[in-house]
This record gives sequence, C-alpha cells and structure tokens, in this order.
Amino acid sequence: MLRDWLPFLIYGLFALVVPTSMIVASFVFAQRPARRTRARGLPFESGVSRGAMKHQRFTISFYLTAMLFILFDIEIVFMYPLAVILHRLAWFGFAEFAFFVAILAVAYVYIWRKGALEW
Repeated sequence: MLRDWLPFLIYGLFALVVPTSMIVASFVFAQRPARRTRARGLPFESGVSRGAMKHQRFTISFYLTAMLFILFDIEIVFMYPLAVILHRLAWFGFAEFAFFVAILAVAYVYIWRKGALEW
C-alpha cells in the first residue's frame, strides 16, 4: 500500500519543502536597509515614482495591448489539451484544430492591420 502512495508523499513533501526553504532563505539572505527615508516610503511602480505619474493617464493602446495579450494567451492555453488528444480524434480532431488555428490567424491579421499592435 505504501508503494502506491509513495509518489504522492514525495510530491507533498516537495510541495512543503520548496516554499518553506524560500521563505527561510528570504529571511537569511535579506539585505537590511541602512535607514528609513521619505523617498523609500513612497510607492514605486514600473520604474517611475508615483509622484511623477500622479496626473498622467495611460493611452488606450496600453490597455488594448494588454487585453489582446490575455485573449491570445487564453486561446493558446486551449490548444494544449486539443493537441494532447489529437491522435485519438483522427481527422475530425485535425479539422477542428486547423479551424481553431485559422480563427486565431484571422484575428491576428485583423488586429495587426488595424494597428493595434503598434505603440
């Protein structure tokens, strides 16, 4: 019985040891700041201090690019399970996979022609 559960036990121990060792290592190897200053207390985001960006708005192309990345990323995630069972689906699976890739290609060409990928 132990032989059947040994892989799960090893995986569970690995899942406990890795995060625990990372937390311990972060405390052991952390660099302590010399002293707290006002500049260190200010929020910092994307290489620009928050004070400099207080009234600056992002362009719509930033959000459009982010949404397109998420959309295509999710569609690519759907391709993996289909590719895994493609051999069992035979020609129907191949046609379905080809149709899905064609839809992705048409969408990609459309957003490329519209200029959505240019900064």
